[in-house]
Amino acid sequence: MRVDVLTLFPEMFAGVFGSSILGKAREKGIVSYNAINFRDYAGNKHGSVDDTPYGGGGGMVLKPEPIFRAVEDLLGQPTGEENPDLSGEKAPVRAPRIILMCPQGETFTQKKAEELAQEDHLIFVCGHYEGYDERIREHLVTDELSIGDYVLTGGELPAMVVIDSVTRLLPGVLGNETSAVTDSFSTGLLEYPHYTRPVEFRGWKVPEILLSGHHANVDEWRRQEALRRTWQRRPDLLEGLELTEKDKRWLKVLQEETPVKSEE
Repeated sequence: MRVDVLTLFPEMFAGVFGSSILGKAREKGIVSYNAINFRDYAGNKHGSVDDTPYGGGGGMVLKPEPIFRAVEDLLGQPTGEENPDLSGEKAPVRAPRIILMCPQGETFTQKKAEELAQEDHLIFVCGHYEGYDERIREHLVTDELSIGDYVLTGGELPAMVVIDSVTRLLPGVLGNETSAVTDSFSTGLLEYPHYTRPVEFRGWKVPEILLSGHHANVDEWRRQEALRRTWQRRPDLLEGLELTEKDKRWLKVLQEETPVKSEE
């Protein structure tokens, strides 16, 4: 996968792209990262990439020209609906997903991460100031993403979150290929509890079932504990989730075990 990031602060990505799982993925040749300062595409002697909004109001708005030019330079051709596709004649190549990091965007989820992990090329656009010229949304980007209902100073940190989440799903990135499959949200449930050595720590013991060596029983315990944790912490995730009859029976037991709060 190729990942390009358009930002006014490319230095923010150096440590992230070179460390931990992301750094190892790059070393293995599984993914390449490139942070581009779109101020280089401003086209004016002052390097100005923003201007005051039409109609008045506070703040500054990112201009369309620098971001369009930067994306077109990456693609090697003009952008827009009327342009030819990027497939070429030799072999089909999918056009990249151009992702605008924005509080107004679709809330990022594990399902979205899994979708983006199927792509060959992702381009992230990180804004600052008051917002983006609307023509960037309408005629350039393919996706708008938000990592939550709050506002940050720019799109760099959200882009890092999305890139990390997507990269770890690529084949060969994680040492244990089952890790991503059992993560919270990957199955629709929160993840079950984990334990490791020592067996007893300050009087707290590892559940006996995990020491039994009986894999079927361990799997059943983990499923039940995932259901328990989800029901206790994120019951909204259970809505619409396809559950087995055994799952439903276990949830009923959990509900019966939980005392009903009395009204004061």
